[in-house]
Amino acid sequence: MENSNLKDLIEKYLSAYNTFNIDGMIGVLNENIHFRNISKGEVNSETKGIQEFRTLAEQSIQVFSQRRQVIKNIIFAGDKAEVDIDYEGILSSDLPNGMKAGETLKLQGKSIFQMKDKKLILIEDLS
Repeated sequence: MENSNLKDLIEKYLSAYNTFNIDGMIGVLNENIHFRNISKGEVNSETKGIQEFRTLAEQSIQVFSQRRQVIKNIIFAGDKAEVDIDYEGILSSDLPNGMKAGETLKLQGKSIFQMKDKKLILIEDLS
């Protein structure tokens, strides 16, 4: 049953993420949510708590005109799930790395989700 609850939370979170629904994303998060984005082994973004997460989410929606995370596989271990993700986003603004507005960003990565008290307490995006 716990895996089913965690899978439901992940699916609700990703559905809200894909449609830029910040309130929907926040709705499945624990007040003490810890978020980390790790790229090539380095933490390039981190938040602790709902308000910091909301601020980052509001900033990130300015970067993309479209975005989509698709679950490829889920492995459950206790209160955690490791999810293989295909990501695609169309930029709405230029990035410091040289990518330009209108270009498509495609990534394959993993996300770790952890549940506490029927809400997500940890999200780690790894690429």
